[in-house]
Amino acid sequence: MSDAIADAKRALRAELRERRQLLTPQARETASAGVRAQLDALVDKLGVTSMSCFLSITTEPDTHEFVAAAVARGIRVLLPVTRKDGLLDWAVASADGDIAEGMFGLPEPVGELLGPIAVNDVDLLVIPAAAVDRRGMRLGWGRGYYDKTIGSMHRCPPVYAVIFDSELVDEVPSDLHDQPVTGVVTPTQTLVLAPVRR
Repeated sequence: MSDAIADAKRALRAELRERRQLLTPQARETASAGVRAQLDALVDKLGVTSMSCFLSITTEPDTHEFVAAAVARGIRVLLPVTRKDGLLDWAVASADGDIAEGMFGLPEPVGELLGPIAVNDVDLLVIPAAAVDRRGMRLGWGRGYYDKTIGSMHRCPPVYAVIFDSELVDEVPSDLHDQPVTGVVTPTQTLVLAPVRR
């Protein structure tokens, strides 16, 4: 990655992180309810029976309630577990499953790990993002876990990034290893961006 692209990514991430910190508890609550409704509708529309979904941190639109409701509906939900080798492992969400702090302070499931290729069998991936542009290019938080996952999948299902409405932007800085997403889920809409797979 060129220094200019890396610097542009760092600057944009810092701005977005600061913007998220300024959201009021009321704005977060409203956003989380909207995201859950949008995710519920997306799962119904796509006829999802198995999916992956990240567990949100406090500055992100909440996904925990969505995951619990999806599990209660009988959807098999794989939750990501970070590994030191830069890959994501996966564990099945359960109604009474324990959540602990994983690497980087992220909430992660406690339980049997299925290995990185377990995600190859899902109908939908729901992933975090700092921002997404109109081409479907996603700016993550800089560790590359999801780019590696998406880039290594033989048959990649639809991939939707969860962001706040203001984080759908005209363009994010991107490099060759960055993977596009199918669309975004925001508190007010679900948009298909129809990126071209590299």
